[in-house]
Amino acid sequence: MCGAVRYRIFAALNSVSSCHCSQCRRQHGAPGSYSGGLPVESVVIDGVENLRWYRSSAEARRGFCRECGSKLFWQASDRQTIDVATGSLDQPTGLRLARHIFVADKGDYYEIADDVPRFAGSSSS
Repeated sequence: MCGAVRYRIFAALNSVSSCHCSQCRRQHGAPGSYSGGLPVESVVIDGVENLRWYRSSAEARRGFCRECGSKLFWQASDRQTIDVATGSLDQPTGLRLARHIFVADKGDYYEIADDVPRFAGSSSS
């Protein structure tokens, strides 16, 4: 948002997920988050001194801009892939939502009203 952290991607994002877990809802102040992953070596981050990481669980950490607070990345502990917040991408992206994940944990104040596949947990569980 502020430009203190910028990144360049050198591979196609895998499919986009909408995560409805309580951590994503709370961190984003919204019904969830949207992201797509790719190999970590395919992302070059400029302004890395302004990037902060928050260990949100034993399984993952979340990257955000220290200046404006923009949520930019989600990374599993194995650190072989990194998910990029799709809202931080320049438009048009050409991406399409592929799945809703952690719908068992979604807020009770909204409904998912599309026909995109839904998973109670992660799509791999």
